[in-house]
Amino acid sequence: MHTPLNTLPGFKPRRLMGASLLAVALLQFGALGVASAQTTQAPAVAGASTHTAFGPLKHVKAGVLEVAYAEVGPADGPVVILLHGWPYDIDSYSDVAPLLAAQGYRVLVPYARGYGDTHFLSAKTLRNGQPAALAVDLIDFMDALNIKQAVLGGYDWGARTADIVSALWPERVKALVSVSGYLIGNQAAGKNPLPPKAELQWWYQFYFATDRGAAGYAKNTHDFAKLIWQIASPKWAFDDATFDRSAKGLDNPDHVAVSIFNYRWRLGLVQGEKKYNALEQKLATAPSISVPTITMEGDANGAPHPAAEDYAKRFTGRYEYRLITGGIGHNLPQEAPQAFAKAVIDADHL
Repeated sequence: MHTPLNTLPGFKPRRLMGASLLAVALLQFGALGVASAQTTQAPAVAGASTHTAFGPLKHVKAGVLEVAYAEVGPADGPVVILLHGWPYDIDSYSDVAPLLAAQGYRVLVPYARGYGDTHFLSAKTLRNGQPAALAVDLIDFMDALNIKQAVLGGYDWGARTADIVSALWPERVKALVSVSGYLIGNQAAGKNPLPPKAELQWWYQFYFATDRGAAGYAKNTHDFAKLIWQIASPKWAFDDATFDRSAKGLDNPDHVAVSIFNYRWRLGLVQGEKKYNALEQKLATAPSISVPTITMEGDANGAPHPAAEDYAKRFTGRYEYRLITGGIGHNLPQEAPQAFAKAVIDADHL
């Protein structure tokens, strides 16, 4: 039995409908666009990060990777898998995981390919960052640990991975929590130009399309990541110690290659591996997600993200949307851990 966390101030569940054709096109590009303004008078979210450090990491060979992951909670508890974004790391969930473990969940937080102590098993494997590859990584991770089904939670790249797995392998997903909602995109839609303000938000994607950008990210990875943190969460007053803990995860020798590949793939500047072609064809249709889902957004998310009303119809099962107030930015799990943990528990009980 799980006892939900006490009701927190600062979130507002909503049920939303409707999407314009333009918004759908932006979503297919990979969640481009600017969220519509939504206001709430609720007080700021309590429970800002106090940083509960993970213990020693575990490792498992899964697909083309040896995955490093944190595990918290009872080994026989229902499984929750939490997925981090770019350019962050598993520390985004250092306060979320113990909250869920206290409710009886077995919480797994893996480093994605190109992060932390997760490594490719072969030097010959393409350092591919296309979204389908990361989704297959998650399935391989679950298979390696004999996990038939889990609640998935994520933001940024992690939300996209969770969305893809929920859409293509719904039998493996008990429930979903996705920050910024529906983030499944495709290369064809990525060829369509956007309004200037939307293009401006993706300045780093165009930077990464150049040799200068790849060299610049390799040379200044930590400074670049800190700038992204500041832009994406303009009201999050994180300190140097908080950033430095996560920045270590970016020192992975494959991090730059995987990151550059991801953003170049979105623009069609590089092609993915043929073994993912069938999956990409399915994703190009913008498949709906039928598993019970809670989508979330911070009221101060400075990163490109879609408006909630523009993607609501993509979720065809039991569904809620929550706006988290109090100056919460892009890294919602770390900025509002109690609200994120509550969403995971509530999604599990939708």
